[in-house]
Amino acid sequence: MNDLELELKQMVIDVLDLEDMTPEDIDSSEPLFVEGLGLDSIDALELGLALQKQYGIKLDSDSEETRKHFASIQALARLVASHQAA
Repeated sequence: MNDLELELKQMVIDVLDLEDMTPEDIDSSEPLFVEGLGLDSIDALELGLALQKQYGIKLDSDSEETRKHFASIQALARLVASHQAA
């Protein structure tokens, strides 16, 4: 697990108050929504705000592209890494 994925996992836990979870409990490749972690649209909004605040990333909540970025921790890590490289 790389540092960025670990950081994102901790952000998910903190932002969504997942008290009984640790970063090690989250599989980087598992889906974040529906199956996998089972997050919902409210969780997506909260995560989107956290990404904007922490990394300066603005996402269009209705776009298919945004849905792809929120597919997994790995996808979010790619998004953040590409944003930091730009």
